[in-house]
Amino acid sequence: MVEAQKYFKFDWITIFLFFLLVGFGWLNIVSASHSGETINYLDFSQPYGKQLMFIFITIGLIIILLAIESKFYERFSSVIYILSMLSLVGLFIFGKNVNGATSWYDIGGMTLQPSEFAKAATALAVAKYISDLNTDIKSIKDQISVLAIVAIPAILVLLQKDAGSTLVYGCFIFILYREGVSAAYLLITLSIVILSLLSIKFGVIATSIVMVVIVLTHHFTRKRKPLIIQPISIILISVLICYGVKHFYDELLPAHQKDRITIWLSLEKDPEKLERMKKTIAYNLNESERAISSGGLTGKGFLEGTRTTGKFVPEQHTDYIFSTVGEEWGFVGSAFVVIVFVLLLMRILHLAELQKSQFSRVYGYSVAAIIFMHFLINIGMVMGLIPTIGIPLPLFSYGGSGLMGFTILLFIFIKLDSDRINQW
Repeated sequence: MVEAQKYFKFDWITIFLFFLLVGFGWLNIVSASHSGETINYLDFSQPYGKQLMFIFITIGLIIILLAIESKFYERFSSVIYILSMLSLVGLFIFGKNVNGATSWYDIGGMTLQPSEFAKAATALAVAKYISDLNTDIKSIKDQISVLAIVAIPAILVLLQKDAGSTLVYGCFIFILYREGVSAAYLLITLSIVILSLLSIKFGVIATSIVMVVIVLTHHFTRKRKPLIIQPISIILISVLICYGVKHFYDELLPAHQKDRITIWLSLEKDPEKLERMKKTIAYNLNESERAISSGGLTGKGFLEGTRTTGKFVPEQHTDYIFSTVGEEWGFVGSAFVVIVFVLLLMRILHLAELQKSQFSRVYGYSVAAIIFMHFLINIGMVMGLIPTIGIPLPLFSYGGSGLMGFTILLFIFIKLDSDRINQW
């Protein structure tokens, strides 16, 4: 009896939060998919019908993930990573192009997006490498090795023109920081982001001048001044970054992505042209913001969203699903979704800190970081706080690959955590 009970010792709080997000997400997919007609929930030609099928498949997947011995995930993490990378490489030969991105396999009329599964594979590989006895994460050599593990899938995804998924891999910087890497890396990353935005917004010369003033002022006001070569090196590197980013933005960035940044930073000087761009290029964003603001405090009610029913927001059931929440459930519903995501993230981080093995802890932090990055970018995009980037809301947006990918990511950790629970 005791032996049988251990198979049910999982963190049920995390599981409850998972199904709460999946269930509420499905309700909003129903709203975003219908146009006032009678709803047949088992109509698998409709997004809500397909998503319901994906949910049932996912339940079967959860049973399999929890039934597998937890040591399997650590022992075969390298194999899983290699197979996942091969699936990404295979897209260049067998991939299907959808909306300009070659990110899907077409299998029997159904599409599969391997980049959604590569995140879990990368998290396993990073956890395995960092937890290895021969690894010293504070050494430059091992830091470069971890960077390579993360960079390979990021580059492969970027070459498939899926910039949104590529950005997610930046979250692994937080895992390295948790495991003892200097906070200077976070500061450098933040500085590069700020320099990039300033050089695009105000130009290379103006940004470079400001950098020179800040760096030299800091240097000469310090009591213990390092060699002058240090501030000069910082200035030179900063100027190179500014020029590099500006060149990439002007010459190499795809036109549609450049236009989105132009609108976000209000770079167009002609007010009339900028307004035309907002009505065309930023159409989805504008309609999304209108749908959210129209919901008010408590929303218009389930299936009562006029902008949602009228299909004002294209593909609302995917990347812009949060706008459905805003219109039909209002500020209260939107706050509820945000709170549930925050609770899920806090729970994962709490469990990660309780882990007995470094492998489980690193993997747990990776799970939290990946979900957080998706959540932050998607909500920010829908509300116009960051440029439009095609990235789904975890466990919420329509899509079988996304749902299964995040399920695998999360429930591997739940299985790893079960070892800790069963030790008590």
